[in-house]
Amino acid sequence: MTNPVSLGADAVDVAIAQGIDLDGTPIDSAKLDLYNQVMAKEAQRQRSGVTNTMRSRIVRIGAKHIPESELNQQLIEAGFAPLKPKEIAFYYG
Repeated sequence: MTNPVSLGADAVDVAIAQGIDLDGTPIDSAKLDLYNQVMAKEAQRQRSGVTNTMRSRIVRIGAKHIPESELNQQLIEAGFAPLKPKEIAFYYG
C-alpha cells in the first residue's frame, strides 16, 4: 500500500476517507467514528453564506502562512472585512 500524498487541501480528507494517516499508519476507529459523527452534524448546519465561509477559511488558513498586516491588507483589498481583534488575538497572539 502506498502512502497518500501529503500535499494540498484534499490530502487530509483523502487520508481520513482511507482511514490511514499521512505517515501510512492506520487511524484508530474511535477517532474516525467521532470525527464522522461531528462532520455529519456539521453537514446539517445552516450556512450563512459562501462569502462568510470563504473569509473564515482565508483567515484560519492564511494566518498560518501570511503575516497579520499583510493578510489584513489582502482581506480589505478583496472586499472582505478586516481582521477582527479576537481573530488577531487568537491567530497572531
